[in-house]
Amino acid sequence: MKKAILLLITAVVLSICLFAGFSTMATSEKAAMKSNKISFFGTPTSSISSSVSIPHHYHRLLYSGTVPPLLNEDGKTTYEKYGNTEEQAVGILNKFKEDLEVKGLSLSDIVYLRVYVAPDPNKGNEPDYAGWFNAYAQFFNTEENPTKTARSTVGVESLVSPDFLIEIEAEVAYKKWQLKDN
Repeated sequence: MKKAILLLITAVVLSICLFAGFSTMATSEKAAMKSNKISFFGTPTSSISSSVSIPHHYHRLLYSGTVPPLLNEDGKTTYEKYGNTEEQAVGILNKFKEDLEVKGLSLSDIVYLRVYVAPDPNKGNEPDYAGWFNAYAQFFNTEENPTKTARSTVGVESLVSPDFLIEIEAEVAYKKWQLKDN
């Protein structure tokens, strides 16, 4: 009988602790969502956020599918013209960085990335996700830029040019006063 009561008390105490933990987490997330600043949610060990809350008074800037810059117009292969997946992704992220700086913004204002990765002939005709992840790690979740965007990475059959191994869309959130008049 004592053992059954002890098990019942233990179960009740654990249930209360579990409920309190979920309530606290839900309360802190609700508070963050009512905040006047952008809130990123997710696990600390992940390189991306699972979700982002953007207050209603923020403006958005959307980048359509952006493809890599030409590295060598005389190149004979994809890799000579545009580079491998990682190099192409770095080129695209640098394009975003440069354009955002002209507007008075930065990569830390990017809240979401949608990435399309095409098959790489040098990777067994499979998308080079590792190349993309390596490029992302150079720009996000770093000491210089601790922002961890929400992100989707999708393998696709092809892109508009057979030389493109990656295409990236971005969503930026900013306060109106941040944007430079051009």
